[in-house]
Amino acid sequence: MLNLGIDVLFKGTNFLRLLGGLWIAVRISLISVMISIIAGLVMGMLMTSPNVVLKIFFRTYLEIVRIMPQMVLLFIVYFGTTRVFGWDLSAEYAAVIVFSFWGAAEMGDLVRGALISIPGIQYESAQALGMTRPQMYLYVILPQTVRRLIPLSINLITRMIKTTSLVMMIGIVEVLKVAQQIIEANRRTSPNAAFGVFAVVFLLYFLICWPVSRLAGYLEKRWS
Repeated sequence: MLNLGIDVLFKGTNFLRLLGGLWIAVRISLISVMISIIAGLVMGMLMTSPNVVLKIFFRTYLEIVRIMPQMVLLFIVYFGTTRVFGWDLSAEYAAVIVFSFWGAAEMGDLVRGALISIPGIQYESAQALGMTRPQMYLYVILPQTVRRLIPLSINLITRMIKTTSLVMMIGIVEVLKVAQQIIEANRRTSPNAAFGVFAVVFLLYFLICWPVSRLAGYLEKRWS
């Protein structure tokens, strides 16, 4: 029988360390997602504004986020700004800043798309009922926007969870970094450890992302 190298995870506290690294990745993604949702809702509404300056500003911001790789943004924030401005920024805070910066832009664009997809008659009906602009958004527009937005935003959440694997490049000991440490420590005694350990990492990511992805599919079918 082939030795898949999974046995190294049952030596000492290796598997607990792997779970601890996974929690760090999930924690960074959850904090970033919460910030992104709040900032994205505000940004999405501003992106639908007729103000030309706001449109140009947010379009430029969105294009920068889409063109610039997240790894480069991590290096700029963690290595670049700490040297230029001299502040003591931890790697985890830098990761949250970068993923929130990225997630807010993506969420804002989703909110913008959801808002402009709502038929104009909804706005006209709310105005005909004498609603103020805040009331119109609170009671008519936002509930419909959220309904359109939830499946798309859940897909964004899964992308953010998976992309947090990049934080190992700035020294955060998350799940992939722990996996590498375990493989290196057992390189001689378990030469096949890379296959088994990374297969388990894949399974852990799958167990987290698959239910979230299925929830998005379920909501999309239910509300279509």
